[in-house]
Amino acid sequence: MQFTRALSLLLPLVATVSASCIHGTTFHRRSSNVQVANFGFTGTDGPLKWASISPDYALCSTGKNQSPINIDNTISLSGTPPVVNFPNVADAEFANLGSTLEVTVGGTTTFGGKTYDLKQYHFHTPSEHRIAEEYYPLELHMVHQAADEGLMVIALMFDLTLDGSSFDLLTATVEDIETIAIPGTATETGSLDFDELESIISSGSFYTYSGSLTTPPCKEGVQFVIMTEPLPINVATYKRIKSIIKFNARYTQNALGQDNLLA
Repeated sequence: MQFTRALSLLLPLVATVSASCIHGTTFHRRSSNVQVANFGFTGTDGPLKWASISPDYALCSTGKNQSPINIDNTISLSGTPPVVNFPNVADAEFANLGSTLEVTVGGTTTFGGKTYDLKQYHFHTPSEHRIAEEYYPLELHMVHQAADEGLMVIALMFDLTLDGSSFDLLTATVEDIETIAIPGTATETGSLDFDELESIISSGSFYTYSGSLTTPPCKEGVQFVIMTEPLPINVATYKRIKSIIKFNARYTQNALGQDNLLA
């Protein structure tokens, strides 16, 4: 563990392949090096320019079921919550992809009669989805893939607390976050105990819809399962996260089925 943390202090190995929200799936397999994104969230490599970076990113401009969206009364609530099984681990790889901070973990989720494998989770700040026009300081995406290569994302919102409390899993995740301030570096999380999250998900309520990846290649047909109630994050933890990843949220897209904001 100490050796891995020491490596995080070295200059990053910059890869030529984009590191997106699809990272770790069969559509973008993980390599031995930390892959740094070839896109950003502002300026000439921001969302307005994604489609011009690569032909593979065309859907970022032409797609009509793009995410994120504002969750309103046209978006259905799931009849039942996802059934999750996320094994606890002593630590996990925690990497700075430039576009986000990503944790490599495993587990399974059953939703809508289909079982998915958990590939990774990562962060967006501020939140990408809005619920009744309200955005949150942080959104966590747990990216899954099924045997048929179908994608599903469990999205968890986080809101600031007044009493200083914070979700333990989040606190353990960012234990050594300052050591991966440079894109392309990696360290390890603290011990990750998913028991509390499993309990919250099993009794929670969720919005669900079919949208897209919120980063290039903006692939559509992604099933989003979004918890209706936010989890807690204290100011100190939030500031540590946003000081590293800055702003990394895609603009809210138009209603499903309509031309997106770039068309």
